Amino acid sequence: MEKLELRTSVRDEMIDITGAVRKLIRKNGWESGAVLLYSPHTTCAVTVNEGANPSVVRDIIVNLRKLVPHAGDYQHMEGNSDSHIKTTMFGPEQMLIVENGDIMLGTWQKVFFCEFDGPRNRNLWVKWLPSSD
Repeated sequence: MEKLELRTSVRDEMIDITGAVRKLIRKNGWESGAVLLYSPHTTCAVTVNEGANPSVVRDIIVNLRKLVPHAGDYQHMEGNSDSHIKTTMFGPEQMLIVENGDIMLGTWQKVFFCEFDGPRNRNLWVKWLPSSD
């Protein structure tokens, strides 16, 4: 297993980690299979979405804040209940297909690490699953 170390800079953000994942695949010589990206944090998620237009990420974050506000009627009193809910909406993992040493993404797709309780130092675990054929 590999680990990516990330430093987030604000409370809610989506960090494009596509390049870092591709670099890890090349470094290890992974050719055909899949990578599992997993966040071991309860207030972070991993997702795939459009990365060509930064307005998409902005719209996601702005509207998540409207759907799940920081200040709300929460029983969990640590001040980050919204972060747990946002993480649950996205999920802590993504499985990506790897062919010919690269992740298979659509034209506009990027891989994002989603921070909902930053800024913090974070880890992303990366597990290689080789193809059996």
